[in-house]
Amino acid sequence: MAKIIVVGSSSIDLVVTSSIRPGAGETVLGESFKTVPGGKGANQAVAAARLGADVTMIGRVGDDHFAKEILDNFKCNGVSIDYVEPVTHMESGTAHIILAEGDNSIVVIKAANNMVTPDYIDNSMSAFAGANMVMIQQEIPVETVTHVSRICKKLHIPLLLNPAPARPLEEEVIENAAYITPNEHEAKVLFSSLSVAEALRKYPNKLFITEGSKGVRYFDGLNEVLVPSYKVEAVDTTGAGDTFNAAFAVALAEGKPLFESVRFANRAASLSVTKFGAQGGMPHRQEVEAQM
Repeated sequence: MAKIIVVGSSSIDLVVTSSIRPGAGETVLGESFKTVPGGKGANQAVAAARLGADVTMIGRVGDDHFAKEILDNFKCNGVSIDYVEPVTHMESGTAHIILAEGDNSIVVIKAANNMVTPDYIDNSMSAFAGANMVMIQQEIPVETVTHVSRICKKLHIPLLLNPAPARPLEEEVIENAAYITPNEHEAKVLFSSLSVAEALRKYPNKLFITEGSKGVRYFDGLNEVLVPSYKVEAVDTTGAGDTFNAAFAVALAEGKPLFESVRFANRAASLSVTKFGAQGGMPHRQEVEAQM
């Protein structure tokens, strides 16, 4: 069983579904409202656990009614919360999601996730012992991402960096990461002076650009490779990227070859969009293997 550490955010998603996406200054009537567990870090932790990994979450929650819901969800999914501590007098993170016209729009409130600081990571160092992979995203402070990248380099633990939401990164972080998984928009932010082809060639077998329904593109040192996605009827695309990253990390941590790891991750992501909720559709290991 691969041991994976996830450093990142946890939140509650407040999800509205509507047949129409409102424009600026516009009011529309929605169809439903739900609250479900989310946050990119939590999503990836839950997805990795469902796919068979031994997962430990490093993060923070607030001092509110959402915190219990977040922690209970981790427990139900087999994610260790030994390193998830509450922040007093602060709310838990939230994401406000509109599902409309076959896609989602999201506003994230970091709140307690801003307290996943370098000092907090230093106090959680025992979590890293024996880890096969560390995963990190960008819903926590940028200095923490840099700090974790240095720890992983020092401890020789592969770091999978999912640079979402998009923001520029120091070259040091990119160099320290073993794998970087932006979508097309995030890749443009990270590598604004390079074309897609140039960026891929600069980071062979490190940079994996997810292109939605097209698949995932990377450069293997000789050729540019496109691993096609699986065609399904999407119900809710929220969490598809998180499922991909978790499945990719699990496969790599288990020693699977790159191409097969991407293919496994694409299959998991395709299954995740067939159900509602960021975590609601995240598949278990046997579901993915049955569809490979």
